Amino acid sequence: MKLTRLAAGLVLGMGMACAAFAQTTMKISISTAQNSHQGVAIDVFAKEVEKRTGGRYKVQTFYNGSLGGERESIEAVQLGTQELAFSSTGPVPNFVPETKILDVPFLFRDKAHARAVLDGPIGQDLLTKFDAKGFKALAWAENGFRHMTNSKRDVKAPEDLKGLKMRTMENPVHIAAYKTFGIVTTPMAFPEVFTALQQGTVDGQENPLSVIISAKFDQVQKHLSLTGHVYSPCIFLMNKTAFDKLSAADKQAFLEAAKEGTKANRARVDEDDAKGVADLRAKGMTVIDNIDKTKFVTALGPVNAQFEKDFGKANLDKIREFK
Repeated sequence: MKLTRLAAGLVLGMGMACAAFAQTTMKISISTAQNSHQGVAIDVFAKEVEKRTGGRYKVQTFYNGSLGGERESIEAVQLGTQELAFSSTGPVPNFVPETKILDVPFLFRDKAHARAVLDGPIGQDLLTKFDAKGFKALAWAENGFRHMTNSKRDVKAPEDLKGLKMRTMENPVHIAAYKTFGIVTTPMAFPEVFTALQQGTVDGQENPLSVIISAKFDQVQKHLSLTGHVYSPCIFLMNKTAFDKLSAADKQAFLEAAKEGTKANRARVDEDDAKGVADLRAKGMTVIDNIDKTKFVTALGPVNAQFEKDFGKANLDKIREFK
């Protein structure tokens, strides 16, 4: 009897061990807070992966740059030391140069236009460019349209930007454009930005309302101008080798989970855009919302001519005119 119980216990123990072994844990990270448009994206993604794979895959979520800034996280995914990352496209052109075109200022009319481009053939073709670089790009998501903040003065026209020391993403297209405005560009990883603003290392930064709100930049910035100068996509990235090891059904599960994460992400961006200005004004920020964007476009004339050479006018027009 004792032997039978012992045998049963061993079988049960082995079964539990096998069940535990069968669950594969992966990591995904963001540079912003959990209570943000990016946090919503990876939380929904993680939940959907576990649900769609019957619990065989579990995704651990990390926030606030706890695994490093966006560039470090993308590098970790490329090397395979981290399975997944959710990042803005700021540092992405350093890995996949073809994505630079998305960062051209005033390329997109509005969010609906940008989303249509990314979800359509242009955006889906760009996703395939990641494969050769060690990534599987699962889906496009977003930060939204970027706006300027600073601690020095109201920015109503391009000339108001001259001499401002601004934190920028590590993105060559952004840096070239902002230098044309006369901005003193200071590339910096996102986790360092709040402290740099607080200490006066930089005068300002530029980000969508969702990021400005979640990062609490209102605590260290007085002036906000709704320039909407660049649309900022985000992307779900997975290590290519890790993705290739999945079964066909599990590959589909990860892709569908990323789509659900994108839906939640975009809904949160819409919510933040709808209420963000009033919230930031209530917190003491001066908000300039009557920006004449044509003046900013005109000021970018020289660098736009260079962008047309770099990317091809036809390619830029294909995006601008997409419906």
